Amino acid sequence: MQDYEASISFLGTWGRFQMKVFFLLCVTCLPAGYNILSVIFLLASPPHQCYIPAHRNLSQDWMQASIPLQVAGQLERSSCSRYELDLVQNLSELGIRPNLGQIYNYSALGASAGVMLSSLKQEECKDGWIYSTEHYKSTVVTEFNLVCGNRWKQPLTSLIYFLGGLCGCFLSGQISDRFGRKPVLFGAIATLSIFSLALKFAQSWTVFTMLFFMVGMGQLTSYIVLFVLGSEILVGSSRVLYSSMCLPFMYVFGMMLLPATAYLVRNWKHLSLLMAMPGLASLPLWWLIPESPRWLVSKGRLQEAELLLKSAALENGVEAPPVIFLSANVQQSDSKKGETLNFLDLLKTKSIRSVTLILWFLWLSTNVTYFGLSFNMSTLYGNPFLNYFLLSAVELPAYTVSWLSACRLSRRLSFISFSLLGALALFLIQVTLHSHPALTLFLVLLGKFGVLVGTGILYMFTGELSPTVIRNTVMSSCAMLSRVGSSVSPYLLQLAVFYEFLPWMLVGSLSLVSVVLCFFLPETFREPLPDTIDQMQAIQRFRWPCAFKPPQKDDMKSAKDQTSLPEIICSTRF
Repeated sequence: MQDYEASISFLGTWGRFQMKVFFLLCVTCLPAGYNILSVIFLLASPPHQCYIPAHRNLSQDWMQASIPLQVAGQLERSSCSRYELDLVQNLSELGIRPNLGQIYNYSALGASAGVMLSSLKQEECKDGWIYSTEHYKSTVVTEFNLVCGNRWKQPLTSLIYFLGGLCGCFLSGQISDRFGRKPVLFGAIATLSIFSLALKFAQSWTVFTMLFFMVGMGQLTSYIVLFVLGSEILVGSSRVLYSSMCLPFMYVFGMMLLPATAYLVRNWKHLSLLMAMPGLASLPLWWLIPESPRWLVSKGRLQEAELLLKSAALENGVEAPPVIFLSANVQQSDSKKGETLNFLDLLKTKSIRSVTLILWFLWLSTNVTYFGLSFNMSTLYGNPFLNYFLLSAVELPAYTVSWLSACRLSRRLSFISFSLLGALALFLIQVTLHSHPALTLFLVLLGKFGVLVGTGILYMFTGELSPTVIRNTVMSSCAMLSRVGSSVSPYLLQLAVFYEFLPWMLVGSLSLVSVVLCFFLPETFREPLPDTIDQMQAIQRFRWPCAFKPPQKDDMKSAKDQTSLPEIICSTRF
């Protein structure tokens, strides 16, 4: 294939056409960011206790004493049990009072006149639960009572949401490489919006879970296709700015909007309706956002690509050449015309197989670490809406640093440096966890900062390593592995049962392994994007930054004193 970027150089890198595409794609990213934290607010589990029916006519003392106290760091009422209500009702009717010393934290004065609560039998919450409305009026958990014996359904619902993203990536990558970026993008946004709207009408947990699976499918798919579409339309510095800073910024801005919305609308059904609004508002942009001309060229649809680019030239006020792409110089991608590459082609040849396997591991490990830290930080005390707003806001400086690194530093050096920073912070948490809580919080934020910068670099690195003919499939397959990581991360924290620091050690070790594997990836800094698999760079052999080079014979002959010192070549480009 002839050099695509050289062929469209007449457009420039930052004209009116590029500005329009840049802005519209960033705005279209809002629905994906707005919905990612829905798994937190829709599935929030407020404090709860067993419901005591009013018709039992218990005395005031027995109403206070009917729920057992349990010790979980501090005394609190049991969430899943109560004293046997028939027995409590009989005692209340007989005028026998409970011993309330433990409840009110005083010595049991007159204990002989009261019943010792510890001697009473307990039972499960047969009449349901009452939930705290301090932060939420209703959630999916309170609607379908996903507590106590049904508590396992809550993390399973989160898992199914992430699995929806995994399946969406698997299907959309191949569909996008075959039928185009634009149809898949707006199909994903429509799926996200329609099924978010449908959540309100779910009458059972099973129906809600099925609908939530589809929401997860649309959420991640739309972001991946947006990344690919912008990377293919924009070139040069505008592409770097878009993919490493502005697109993630708009995604994070959407994340920050949802906690604010959930604070104002504390009913899960109303929140699910509002979750559909950004996507529905984005659908009319179908008539303004173009298809990727790079993808059109890779499919041999030269006339459509030239028509699009000539229209862009008019917007930019430049003159397009009469013929932009010469048919004789444009080769079909890796095979005969009309043949479509699929997921299995990522593993066929040695070059793409090696790169793909390394990228898969990098995406898996970074997302295990990222979501593991996020779920762990969700246990912070305080207002949940403010906590998650701040957790989202902390990503903004990370993506800023990611963009600055992408402009000045090589991809491998950037990813390795910040992944090492994150790994070091995660390992140091083991030293400070109990003795210095403020320092521990700083290390957690530093670890998340390093992981986020590495993730921003990894998005760009993956897109630059992937050829146009199969780029969306590569990105989608990597996103699939990222969803495997995010699905595993909530359960990863349970490893603390075996050893307190095991989760931190595991995520830190994954970061270190990622650093080692990154050394083998070819560098893409300031290199043109490959269009075919044949144009992909080969995997690199590991070598030290400095290599010893002995003197050559020609150097020996040309030297006046016939002596040449060995040359040490130090590579500053990773």
